[in-house]
Amino acid sequence: MWLTFRLYFLMTLMFGLLYGIIIGIAYAVGLANFMAYGGIAAVMLIVQYLLGPKMVEWSMGVRYVTEGEHPELHEMVSELANRAGISKPRVGVSQIAIPNAFAFGRWGGDGRICVTEPLMRLLSREELRAVLGHEISHLRHRDVAVMTMLSLVPMILWYIAYHFMFFRGGDRRGNQAVWIGFLAFILYFVANLIVLYGSRIREYYADLGSVRLGNAPHDMATALYKLVYGSARASKETLHQCEGYKAFFANDPSRAVKEIRELRHLDRDLSGTIDEKELESIRRGTITLGFADKLMELLSTHPNMLKRIEHLSRLTPERALKG
Repeated sequence: MWLTFRLYFLMTLMFGLLYGIIIGIAYAVGLANFMAYGGIAAVMLIVQYLLGPKMVEWSMGVRYVTEGEHPELHEMVSELANRAGISKPRVGVSQIAIPNAFAFGRWGGDGRICVTEPLMRLLSREELRAVLGHEISHLRHRDVAVMTMLSLVPMILWYIAYHFMFFRGGDRRGNQAVWIGFLAFILYFVANLIVLYGSRIREYYADLGSVRLGNAPHDMATALYKLVYGSARASKETLHQCEGYKAFFANDPSRAVKEIRELRHLDRDLSGTIDEKELESIRRGTITLGFADKLMELLSTHPNMLKRIEHLSRLTPERALKG
């Protein structure tokens, strides 16, 4: 409920910003143009709503698989969806050559969960189940649809800013248009920060949701550790291929090289996992971020990985149910 409140509050705030700037446009250039911008916004929203899933499928090379092809994967998705109280999503495999998973769809009954082949080779059954629980939680929270709506606002503000900042005309109305364009550009930057903040908090809640579905926090922490390690080994071409859709992933592949250096000291026995004892030692300690790390997180789609694993260290199945 708290996640839902925060996400819908962000959506209200974002569309409030958009409404304010459109009212300013209506005042500066007349009602006819105001209606035109309203029409543009409606058309963009409808197009994004209808074509969004297809665009993800095309760009990520998604192929939906049957139970005969991947029985264990289907079994885990079906069991987790049943626990979460949602319809079983479609199950797909992405051709992206990095270990990761993502969820998307238009509404509750249109959910899709995809994993990459490298992910299934890299993770144990328990770790894979934790990641699938994370993605199921995104669908349960319906935050994918909310983030799609949120991301539309900066697009519209950028269009408005670009049009009005280069408005030609030296009269009073022309000067007003330039000021509106400048204001829209500032709001575009603010709106992007809001979208990024919404993206980060939904990752924390999806981790929490995975634990609530019966996955051990150390399995989720280990899965994230392995995802970072696998992404750090990917080529620049592979990372560039998924740059526009990294917000869908369980972690941000573009930050993996830096994150793997930060996470290595958490794996004290160099086993390639973060076990229960190591997670407990993280819980007893304190993780502090420098100014550069805080700034980088502010501009990122995902939380700082050290903070995220610290958050997992504070979860137990009992505390997750209360949280």
